[in-house]
Amino acid sequence: MKKGRLNLRNAYVMAPMTTWSSDDDYSVSEQELAYYAARSKEVGMVITGCAHISENGIGFTNEIGVYDDRFIPRLAQLAEKIKAGGAVAVLQINHAGNKALPSLTDNIMSASPVTTEATAFAPSLTPREMSESDIQRTIAEYGQAARRAIMAGFDGIELHGAHGFLLQNFLSPHFNQRKDQWGGTLDNRLRFPLTVVAEVQRVIAKEATRPFVLGYRLSPDEPLATGLRVEETLELAEHLVKQGVDYLHLSLAKASQSRPKDSDKTYTRLFSDVIAGRVSLMVAGGIVNERTVQDVKAEGADLMAIGHGLITDLNWVSKIERVEEPQQTLSPKRIAELQLPDKLWHQLKASGNWFVIEDADK
Repeated sequence: MKKGRLNLRNAYVMAPMTTWSSDDDYSVSEQELAYYAARSKEVGMVITGCAHISENGIGFTNEIGVYDDRFIPRLAQLAEKIKAGGAVAVLQINHAGNKALPSLTDNIMSASPVTTEATAFAPSLTPREMSESDIQRTIAEYGQAARRAIMAGFDGIELHGAHGFLLQNFLSPHFNQRKDQWGGTLDNRLRFPLTVVAEVQRVIAKEATRPFVLGYRLSPDEPLATGLRVEETLELAEHLVKQGVDYLHLSLAKASQSRPKDSDKTYTRLFSDVIAGRVSLMVAGGIVNERTVQDVKAEGADLMAIGHGLITDLNWVSKIERVEEPQQTLSPKRIAELQLPDKLWHQLKASGNWFVIEDADK
């Protein structure tokens, strides 16, 4: 599949999923190298789990870091492993914003000091409001993270603007209650994510000596009375397309079915209509077999990000192409075969009904 700087062998992408499995200094671990290498042999692109761009931007325990040059050697090994399997290697970069973990940083900041609700991964807390100097420094940190990804040999980066992390904190009218140029009107709330994109593009133009992909991950709206609405995210999408990103990545519960309340169109169709083929639209969520692949294509998606399927079946792509049902369950007997890091396996076992695990007591 070829569109702009995207040149992929197929339309299937390994979705970005945290592994909770870095070394304790946030360097890529040996187990992570094996995990990604095993999943790079059939997909067109691998997007890594998020790498935090600053020390206080960490949203998961044992999340890989990209906030210092000391991470480059191990990141380079990761990029090499992915590309050796034939996939395009994309590093997802992120600042967790008000979802940063207080157990790992005492400097949690966001657009505004709005108290969060507890989630499965982060406690309720009240972040401090970012100052102008915080904002400018963080924008620069996104750019430096892009530089490190280029130096490490990745083929591109994805900005994590979904799931209530910092970029979405600024876009959200609920979490951004600022009265300055960074908040209030939609144009002002768009300013931070679009400035981050511009800084990253500046760094890419300066540092990259070969085509380098820039993607942006989105959540369409927020389940809050005063939260982000899909119309606002569609406006962001239009700006991102005009600003020159290579793809937009829509994170959904079910990519072929999820839709806004009182809408006859799915989120995938809404974004496909706005993008109108100008860049690639990637969607994630509930793509588990050949039928759901066809359903998502029918809604206008170009690329399909696969999460669960590539955890449970290393041959997911080839089985889809043969119209076979992939393996959708886990078993302790298959952990070595699947190259699952120990810490990831621990999280999956503790995740309730997130994955179906056979013989879960073993």
